[in-house]
Amino acid sequence: MSASPHAFWAVIPAAGVGRRMGAERPKQYLKLAGRTVIEHTLKRFLDRPELLGVVVAVGPDDPYWPTLECAADMRVERVTGGAERADSVCNALSALADRARGSDWVLVHDAARPCLSEEDLSRLLDRMRSHPVGGILATPVRDTMKRVNAAGEIEATVDRSALWHAQTPQMFRLETLLNSLELAQRNGWTVTDEASAMEQAGFRPCVVEGRADNIKITCPEDLEYAEWLLGAS
Repeated sequence: MSASPHAFWAVIPAAGVGRRMGAERPKQYLKLAGRTVIEHTLKRFLDRPELLGVVVAVGPDDPYWPTLECAADMRVERVTGGAERADSVCNALSALADRARGSDWVLVHDAARPCLSEEDLSRLLDRMRSHPVGGILATPVRDTMKRVNAAGEIEATVDRSALWHAQTPQMFRLETLLNSLELAQRNGWTVTDEASAMEQAGFRPCVVEGRADNIKITCPEDLEYAEWLLGAS
């Protein structure tokens, strides 16, 4: 049962292999400032007293997760992830539904996004806890945006005034999010994040402006930047 209006659960999809990183192991298990990436990510949530629990979705044959200290934390549950991010999130939400209320808030966060600030997390929780739908952290697009064709030629300059870069966490009610993801699966809709599933189900999530340094580690230079960010914080 939720202990307060601020209470929440977290879901961390971590079954990806991170091929663009070109590393010997999935990017969530690469070393970063003395820990693995996913340990930094989980710490952002495990340090919060409002947290009710975390569900981490990992690959079925993942040899790295059991070696981490956080894997033994009583607040953390492991489930088997799926082929796509949406499958992993669905599996995690289904497991969570056995012990959480459908109206409880769930924050879904990328395993490879370890630089989430305490201030951004607090702002999302404060802004969304009374919202009827929920929302996501995001940053407004600041650069000039171009639409390009298959030949790499610029076709148009896109108006950026209404464009935002989606980040995580993405915060929605457990039952509504699970239903929206399952609806997308049944209909074969493309789901790139949780908000897109909610949108296709007819909801209008909000954006809460976050920091631009809440980066997702995708390539080697991102790891170097994250190391600097964590050292500077």
